[in-house]
Order: sequence, then C-alpha cells, then structure tokens
Amino acid sequence: MANVTFSSPSMKKDVTVYATAGDTQTLLAVAKQHKIPVHFECENGECGSCVVQVTVLTANAPYAIALTEKEKAVLKLAGKITPEQIDNAEVNDVPPPYRLACQFIVRNEDILVKF
Repeated sequence: MANVTFSSPSMKKDVTVYATAGDTQTLLAVAKQHKIPVHFECENGECGSCVVQVTVLTANAPYAIALTEKEKAVLKLAGKITPEQIDNAEVNDVPPPYRLACQFIVRNEDILVKF
C-alpha cells in the first residue's frame, strides 16, 4: 500500500489516504474516491488543470518513468517541467516536481501531493 498525503490551502488540514499497490488508478481517481478537491476539467491529460506538485517520501528509489506523452507536452507548455527533467525522469528515474493528477499512476511509494 502507498500513503498519499494531499495538502492544499483549500483544505482545513492535510489528508492521508491509502492507495492499493499494483492498482492502476490515477492520482486523480484516488483523490475523487476520497473526496479530495483536486481541480480538474478534461481528465485525459490535455488541459493541464489538474497539475500537482508531487514529492516522494519513500526512501526507496522512486518510480519516475511513467510520464505519458500528453503529460510531457502539457507540463512543458505550462512551464512546469523542463526537457532536462523529462530526460532525467526517463533515464535516471528522478521524478519531476510536477505531474498531472489524471495521468500519474499511484505506485507503491508514499507521496505528498500539493495542489
């Protein structure tokens, strides 16, 4: 299981929920399931409205390589990710600081999600 902690000024306090390891739910699906108010519009990685800052809290090597092509394009266009960060994620498994909640698949790692 993964602990996912959501933090936002729009919430009274941080909320930690459990995501099942091996499940293919997106971060947005986990948020919706637990009634976390992550903003979204299209849910398919094209609008960028669900951009979140993700920090890996687990001491294990993070899973950074799961960037979708849509996510790379939208985050680059929004100025949230650089080509170097994309390369670093794909080659060295160093996660970029920003992700799209509708594209990020929750893995077996504890994360802090700020939005």
